[in-house]
Amino acid sequence: MDFLLLGFFTGLSLILAIGAQNIFVIEQGLKKQHVFLVCLICSISDLILIFLGIFLFHYFIQYFNSTIELIFNILLIIFLIHFIYSKIKVFNSSIDFNSNTKDISKFNILLKTLGFTYLNPHVYSDTVFFLGNFSKNFLINQKVLFGLGASIASFLFFFLIGYLSKFLSKYAQNQKIWKVINIFIITFMSFLTLYIFLELI
Repeated sequence: MDFLLLGFFTGLSLILAIGAQNIFVIEQGLKKQHVFLVCLICSISDLILIFLGIFLFHYFIQYFNSTIELIFNILLIIFLIHFIYSKIKVFNSSIDFNSNTKDISKFNILLKTLGFTYLNPHVYSDTVFFLGNFSKNFLINQKVLFGLGASIASFLFFFLIGYLSKFLSKYAQNQKIWKVINIFIITFMSFLTLYIFLELI
C-alpha cells in the first residue's frame, strides 16, 4: 500500500504541470467532443509508458539519446504549428453550440490526442525516465504497486479535467468567451512552440 500511494502522489505531482496535452483535454471537454475517448487514450498511454519505464528503464536509457529527442522535438514543433494554424484559420468562425458531437470525426480527435501524447518528449521524460529511474531499485511487487499508483493518478486526473470541463462548458456557451479561450490556447501553444524551438538552437 505504501508503494501504491508513493506511485500515486509521485505521478500526480508530475502530471499537474500544465502542458499542451492537458490544455487539449480541457478544450475537448469544453467542446463536449468525444471526452471519454480523449481521456481514455491519455490515461492508457500514460499507463503503458509508466510500466515501460518501470520495467525497461535500463533498456530505454541506452537508446533514447539526444538525436532521438531532437527528432521528437522537431515533429512536435511541426504538429503544434499545424494545430495553431488550424486554430487561427477558424478563429473568426462562429461556433454551433448545439452541434451533435457525433458530427465530429472520432478519427480526427484520435490522431490529435495521439499527437499531443506521443510526440511530446516531456511525456517520456516524466513517465519512462523519471518514474523508471525513481523505481529502478524497487522489488518486482513494489514496482507493480508503484506503477499502479501512478497510473491511477493519471486516470483520475485526465477524467477529472475532461469531465469537469464538460460540466463547466454550459457556462462557456458564448461566442466572446470562446474567442478568449481560443486566444489563450493559441498564445499558450505559440509560446510552447517558441520555447521548444529555442531549446533546439
